[in-house]
Amino acid sequence: MNLKKKSINRSLRILIILVLLLPLGGIGSGSLATATSTTVCGEGDHGLLQQLQKQHQVEGQSALYFTDIQFLNDRIGRASGNGFIIGTSDAGCHWQEIYTGQWQIAQIDFSNNKNGWALATLPSQQKKHLIQTSDGGSHWKNANTSITFDRIDLLNDKEGFGYTATSAYKTVDGGENFTPIPTPVNNRYAFFSDMKTGWSIVVIPSGGYKVMKTVDGGKHWSLKLKVAADSHNGGEIYSNGNQVWAVLYGESGMSQVSYSLYGSTDGGSHWNRVIAQDTAGGGPAPGSGKAIVSKGPASPGGHPGNMQLIGKSTAFLAGGSPAGEVVSVGSSYNGEKSWTNITPSIEGYDARISFTDNKKGWLAVVNSSTKSVVYMTKDGGVSWNVKFSFMK
Repeated sequence: MNLKKKSINRSLRILIILVLLLPLGGIGSGSLATATSTTVCGEGDHGLLQQLQKQHQVEGQSALYFTDIQFLNDRIGRASGNGFIIGTSDAGCHWQEIYTGQWQIAQIDFSNNKNGWALATLPSQQKKHLIQTSDGGSHWKNANTSITFDRIDLLNDKEGFGYTATSAYKTVDGGENFTPIPTPVNNRYAFFSDMKTGWSIVVIPSGGYKVMKTVDGGKHWSLKLKVAADSHNGGEIYSNGNQVWAVLYGESGMSQVSYSLYGSTDGGSHWNRVIAQDTAGGGPAPGSGKAIVSKGPASPGGHPGNMQLIGKSTAFLAGGSPAGEVVSVGSSYNGEKSWTNITPSIEGYDARISFTDNKKGWLAVVNSSTKSVVYMTKDGGVSWNVKFSFMK
């Protein structure tokens, strides 16, 4: 009897040890190898993607660089690039290879840790394909559509949107079918925050912009903002509940971009001109009236990147200045009432951001084979720490 007890106790001890050795909070399917425990948090490339880097060198392809970043929460995130996706389950301290292959990833969008979409091209091709994964990004398949999307946005596993330069489409079956959404004439940028509520930036042929809103899935549109301008180069719009922001472009030149940023926290009933960036190369910013600030993040002549909206009134805008070779962020914590551009301290030309709350976020220096780095902030962008770097 004692021998039997000793055998059971030994088996239990072995089982406990094995459980303790299992990785926690993995990315995707859970079958991917994690970075070694000896890797120092946030230093270098963590020994990843070495084979892919050598392959690019042999074949004369571009060095590896980032194109997009997305964090689902304050620990789990992914960063994509030209032929790869890496992921972290501890806020960027350690990383693992999720995907390496032929797809040159332009945008990623995951609804949860397993199901996601991406826009990607094949080597030496320009056409963007919509591809889908159900194992966290390890394996991808072409979606059942012939539409060439410029942007994608997932609401959940079944519902999502795809956008071209002038049109919007929706799916309610996980991308098996896409249905066109009616948009205003001369639409140049649409965005839907749910299946009913959407926004459109409409160009006025003679110059200027209209911002339109729908609350019935595109059946009817109403005018929410009209901005006079000599140009009509389009823009971008972001919304989260009643918080809405519109980036309206002027002209560009000498690596500089003129643009205005308008904000609203009451669903578009009232707007404020927050940024009005005039540049020597791009001329005056669209609109009129005093703005809160005369420059966007990352000067001189910084290009606006993507925005992230948190809650009812927090907004972050990425910016990159090819002329100044810096990237940075600007932010507001009370909607359109104030704006702060944080002094650039990061080398780069363009940036993508992903914030999970009003302080914690990640920034990827994108489309640069010489400055490809992922940074993390815990203070809203005032200070940044390196979490992954291809820099030599």
